[in-house]
Amino acid sequence: MRFDTTNKVEAVELIQPIASDFPGLAITQSFHTPVNKSELEVIPAEIPQIRICVIGSPITIAPFDRQIEMMLEWASSRASRFVCVANVHMLAEAYWHPEFHAVLNRADLITPDGMPLVWMMKLMGAQHQNRVAGLDIMLSICQQASQRQIKVFFLGSEASILKQMRKHLERDFRALEIAGMEPLPFRPLTRAEDAAVIQKIHDSGAGIVFLALGCPKQEYWMDRHKDKIHAVMIGVGGVFPVYAGIHKRAPLWMRNFGLEWFYRLIQEPRRLWKRYTTTMPLFIWLALKQLLTQGARSSDQ
Repeated sequence: MRFDTTNKVEAVELIQPIASDFPGLAITQSFHTPVNKSELEVIPAEIPQIRICVIGSPITIAPFDRQIEMMLEWASSRASRFVCVANVHMLAEAYWHPEFHAVLNRADLITPDGMPLVWMMKLMGAQHQNRVAGLDIMLSICQQASQRQIKVFFLGSEASILKQMRKHLERDFRALEIAGMEPLPFRPLTRAEDAAVIQKIHDSGAGIVFLALGCPKQEYWMDRHKDKIHAVMIGVGGVFPVYAGIHKRAPLWMRNFGLEWFYRLIQEPRRLWKRYTTTMPLFIWLALKQLLTQGARSSDQ
């Protein structure tokens, strides 16, 4: 059972008693305050996980290290999975577009990239949740992949950016086996081009594919290629130019205060101003509405 895409704001019902089905996930031991069960969903899978509803979309509850471990476990067996790295923009897209909301519901893992999502999860009871951001995911996986004989493929962006990335990867992760690097055009791929990309990834033996097409394009792409690409696909948006040194990452203090979006806006005002002026107010409004609704339900019980 998955989230109901017909109602964007209503909380998700817990589909199974967590304590009886997954005793290792005892919520009362994981959080200082119990999470409202109506806000949770258990995903039956090889690796059990709990998701919490944030403004109508699912986000996985698990610390950074555990989420990385899940990706690496899938990659070790070249399982076909896709990971959405969620921020305010992504949840706004899911709120506006039911078909994109359905894509998030089908994702195998949805990490909280943005600090506003982490804060929201903490307010809802997941007080030990930390940020699971795209660049940090990529760096951690590149560090650990070589130890498990997992090859990594980098898909998307531009050839010049990938070339610079390769230099940095070979410098920072000498044991990393780069399965391939493939830029993609801004236009949709033809069937022949798409088939060629799938074949190239398959022949490379990659267990991880980092995809940089931007939201929501990369999420749609991963959803369409589930079970066609036998690797863990991770959508990382604008991470490639940052790692390549073309754009700078926000200082740690800005990231901790949830101001990374502002730092990015300063660097790319023409591309990002409309996104942030439309998605931020929407998220704040829907988050407040959800918290107030949750509080009213708690007081009635």
